[in-house]
Amino acid sequence: MADTIAKNLIDAIRDRAHQLTGAAEDYDPLMNLIGDARFVLIGEASHGTHEFYEQRAEITKRLIQEKGFTAVAVEADWPDAYRVNRYVRGVDDDPTPTEALGGFLRFPAWMWRNRDVLNFIGWLRQHNDALPGNTPKVGFYGLDLYSMHTSIEAVLNYLDKVDPEAAKRARYRYSCFEHFGEDSQAYGYAATFGLTEPCQQEAVNQLLELQRQTAEYAQRDGQVAEDEFFYAEQNARLVKNAEEYYRSMFRGRISSWNLRDRHMAETLEYLVGFLEQQGRQAKVVIWEHNSHLGDARATDMGQAGELNVGQLVRERYGCDAVLIGFSTYTGTVTAASDWGGPTELKRVRPALPESYEALFHKTGLSRFLLNLRDDSQAVRGLRQPRLERAIGVIYLPQSERISHYFYARLPDQFDAVIQIDDTRGVEPLDRSTYWQEGEVPETYPFSV
Repeated sequence: MADTIAKNLIDAIRDRAHQLTGAAEDYDPLMNLIGDARFVLIGEASHGTHEFYEQRAEITKRLIQEKGFTAVAVEADWPDAYRVNRYVRGVDDDPTPTEALGGFLRFPAWMWRNRDVLNFIGWLRQHNDALPGNTPKVGFYGLDLYSMHTSIEAVLNYLDKVDPEAAKRARYRYSCFEHFGEDSQAYGYAATFGLTEPCQQEAVNQLLELQRQTAEYAQRDGQVAEDEFFYAEQNARLVKNAEEYYRSMFRGRISSWNLRDRHMAETLEYLVGFLEQQGRQAKVVIWEHNSHLGDARATDMGQAGELNVGQLVRERYGCDAVLIGFSTYTGTVTAASDWGGPTELKRVRPALPESYEALFHKTGLSRFLLNLRDDSQAVRGLRQPRLERAIGVIYLPQSERISHYFYARLPDQFDAVIQIDDTRGVEPLDRSTYWQEGEVPETYPFSV
């Protein structure tokens, strides 16, 4: 009986799946599903899979060209991504896409310093350059908060140019962090356990002072000054939120996860407000991991108390947001074995039998799009909780079930899912000796 039910579900999925063949019209059904939505959240099942980046970029190009999307917001640090933003909008000195990606030095650099991102930002610059003179250009922005030290430097550099006296006050406030250099986690540990005084109030006061000067700073030289002020203000806000985040890391995973995702959703809100001040409705594509963009309420992580960007955007915008997930059954992935470790090309083990990925594999379809808003037998069958795989920047195949799977209700988590059965690792711009092209053995990088 169970085998019959499973076979019927597989047949139903196969019947409703829209096969992806590489044709220009592959994503026409997805464009129809998106309709006039203003927020399209496109996930990834790993931070190191070529096809996820490639297909996400192709979908984003169509959204920009056909539906007038105005910004791409990604799971990256604000100052590093803003350097790319300046490049794609033609207002920076970086002569090439490779140099525009030069700010992404922190682990895991391959997330953004890879061939697929390079190609996309090259395309985005060409697209913007071809726009008529008065047409707003499509921007590229980071939503994350790991860049506390870099953001402090950005605030000080801005104030040095516009208000040297304010820069002196900012240096005094931010000197609270200077004993820890760029080691923000060390600050969080010391502040949490009473080894140093927390710098919370100094970070808050600096943001408030900067905001009090909004009218004066942001209107000095027109649009350029508004952009520069917004960049500085967001860096100051990031310092405030990052200070709290690094202290929360030692209070528990859920607390720090929620602070981080709230910061990303908050940054998105400020970005939307800034773009709409320029007289044009903001329409934003968001690129992050599935675990951030799939509605957390449909997962056992949500049941444990975690929220995420996908949930917060859905709660704020309802059907004006479309959530798209990716999945894969096997292949290779670019990842590390531990935090800060070398970049490796690893074999992705075939998905566990009780997972969504294994179920999709049994359809025999190599690539397909499935509309999860359909009221169909396939979608109804997928509402039963199943395992879903998530590979971040670390992949540990020897502990895969514990490290990389969680239970989810896929149709409640996403509005659509794209399955690519066999995938390969993204190509880093900076290859370590541990990264190699082609096949890697099943036990790589382990010898057993």
